[in-house]
Amino acid sequence: QVQLVESGGGLVQPGGSLGLSCAASGFSLSSYDMSWYRQAPGKERELVTSITSGGSTNYADSVKGRFTISRDNAKNSVALQMNNLRLEDTAVYYCNAHRFIWGLPRNYWGQGTQVTVSS
Repeated sequence: QVQLVESGGGLVQPGGSLGLSCAASGFSLSSYDMSWYRQAPGKERELVTSITSGGSTNYADSVKGRFTISRDNAKNSVALQMNNLRLEDTAVYYCNAHRFIWGLPRNYWGQGTQVTVSS
């Protein structure tokens, strides 16, 4: 069974740090581009950061210099380290795996993990 399972969400004060993890099962994520998305209440889901199968990364302007994505293909997982968190980082964070197979997109999503930044 193909699954992405996020963990590590929680409540943190502004300026604090939190690490999220996404574990894949039922497939090898080494050939997938991996991304973290987030969705705040009343807002659309937005791309936060991604890392290609080759290790190239990109970040939304709002998180540059604060968030770091990394992948560990041996552990079949991807991580998101979030530092200097702000109130506006509050959202449900989703892990995504994406690749094309024979020209057709293949997408897997996790169930999401809540991150709440509050004093």
